[in-house]
Amino acid sequence: MKRPQIIDRSLDQHFMREALALAAEGAQLGEVPVGAVLVQGGEIIGRGFNCPISTADPSAHAEMVAIRAAAQAVGNYRLPGSTLYVTLEPCSMCAGLIVHARINRVVYGAVEPKAGVAMSRGEFFSQGFLNHRVLIEGGVLAEECGAVLSAFFKARRGAR
Repeated sequence: MKRPQIIDRSLDQHFMREALALAAEGAQLGEVPVGAVLVQGGEIIGRGFNCPISTADPSAHAEMVAIRAAAQAVGNYRLPGSTLYVTLEPCSMCAGLIVHARINRVVYGAVEPKAGVAMSRGEFFSQGFLNHRVLIEGGVLAEECGAVLSAFFKARRGAR
């Protein structure tokens, strides 16, 4: 029988703040401010922020960037036992990558009512056809994560 995972809320908030700092970096470059960190064994092994505009890469979501960096850092495309912290609920593209990378847990901040697939637009991670189960925790520092996005889009609308 599998042991239940012990979850430390203060650690979740700590790593989400790291992801928020990365989101701010992306915003400085004119990217939608979403940040992500991948943690394994209590250490950050991958960091990323949205950068599809600056890289001309539609797949360069924060989660993708962080997971790619982590895989390179550990020399393996599988990242078992890891937790991904992301400031916004993952989309379908990122959800697929999370499963393929065998990430154990995803902790996200704000919900994404238009394209989030952890809970907003369906519960992708609970689909029976998946060959890997991912634990999902939403709402960690949700207000802070949402406020960063709201401020970014408000400023963008004001600039028009």
